[in-house]
Amino acid sequence: MIDQLWLILLGVTAGILGSMIGLGGGIVLVPVLTFLGFPPTVAASSSLFGALSNAVASTISYSRQKRIAYSLGLKLGLLSIPGTILGAFLSTDISPNGFKILFGLVLIASAVYIFVRKRIENVEKTLSAQMMIFAVGASFFAGLLSAFFGIGGGIIFVPLMIVGMGMTMKKAAPTSQLILLFSSLSGVIAHSILGHPDFFQAGLLAIGSFIGGLIGARLSLNVKERYLQITVSVVILIAAGKLFSDSLNGNLGFFGF
Repeated sequence: MIDQLWLILLGVTAGILGSMIGLGGGIVLVPVLTFLGFPPTVAASSSLFGALSNAVASTISYSRQKRIAYSLGLKLGLLSIPGTILGAFLSTDISPNGFKILFGLVLIASAVYIFVRKRIENVEKTLSAQMMIFAVGASFFAGLLSAFFGIGGGIIFVPLMIVGMGMTMKKAAPTSQLILLFSSLSGVIAHSILGHPDFFQAGLLAIGSFIGGLIGARLSLNVKERYLQITVSVVILIAAGKLFSDSLNGNLGFFGF
């Protein structure tokens, strides 16, 4: 038991970064757990416990800072729930190498988003009925990604709120944490019913992620965003390269073939 306490430190690190950039700590947790040989379902489900704990802590902190758009967050969060249930079921049959390839692509998309998010925040937007319809589908898809990969879904929600709904980054990232409360909680429940998580390990990640969420929300007020962009992007691109490299050492089947 003692030799697994490092998971708390991992949770703290992931929680800080996940809270500050609004994408959820799974962007850090899942690659690390995958590199250590955790099966895809265990990595994704354990990461979701951390994402849930991180979202709780971040939401509490951001609520005190009055930076959350509650009405929008509640709507998008509830819309994500059906997708999380489907994502948990789909993750059951993914092969380890297929998971590495797909998650590597998610990491690359995350790095691209981190670099362009300031630019898209300054683009003029109009909120239309078509965009609201798109938001429904995007929420479902984000929920699916959340449970399938254990990442929370912030990579969909934050750009959606900035580009499609005209929200500033100062509000989008905090509101994303409220949404992740719903997507991660429903994903945790679905994965638990399917018997995927290691509850002891998931609990350690959750403890660390809660602490990291409190710290990250506080640091987000003063951090130099450019340095954060570069650091996080470099780390996740290296992780993506490692995932692709590891996947080539095995068969390239995706769903157990």
